[in-house]
Amino acid sequence: MPFREQPAVGPARMEGTAPRMAASDWRNGLPLLTGREVTLRELRSSDAASLQALLTTEEVTRFMTSPPATLEAWERFILWTHRQRVEGTYFCFGVVPEGNEDAVGLFQVRQLEPGFGSADWDFALGFAYWGSGVFAEAAHLVASFLFDVVGSHRLEARIAVANYRGNGALKKLGAVQEGILRKSLSRRDQYLDQILWTILDEDWRMARTGRTRRVH
Repeated sequence: MPFREQPAVGPARMEGTAPRMAASDWRNGLPLLTGREVTLRELRSSDAASLQALLTTEEVTRFMTSPPATLEAWERFILWTHRQRVEGTYFCFGVVPEGNEDAVGLFQVRQLEPGFGSADWDFALGFAYWGSGVFAEAAHLVASFLFDVVGSHRLEARIAVANYRGNGALKKLGAVQEGILRKSLSRRDQYLDQILWTILDEDWRMARTGRTRRVH
């Protein structure tokens, strides 16, 4: 797949309940999403080294398709994410915990129908940050951005049945299990069953009214 660099664009900043952006603004540059312990931003070329080190370990890759294998491949991937964001079919946030400068994980979101009416997401986080609370806060920020800014009404995720941590994290977010996708993930010369999880915009907003989440 070809890659090309996009012009640098200064990101808008969103903190907690920021005003709604025009639906197309994010195509020109992802906003900065800030929480108490984590910041989400567009991936930068300088993130390639940390992502290559943290997201290619056995713990992280056990239940996902193979990530880029080399530093150069990660650099190409980052440029590809910028191109897809400009085209309006995909966006990718880097996860930067408080005190860090480089991304230690990422959230990818793809449209499943034109205009992002429904979308699919996946995520990866360096093993050292599992159980730290970084994932939960980052996931809330991404989901809120998708429902409140992009305007999606349905968000799907596909997690390997044996990935107990990933499935547990989605359940805590309020996702609903809709079914089993049989042998839908090819991994290491075998096919794995996946659970299909969904979050609807109205369910997300109803759950949020009772959530007391603090951000800067």
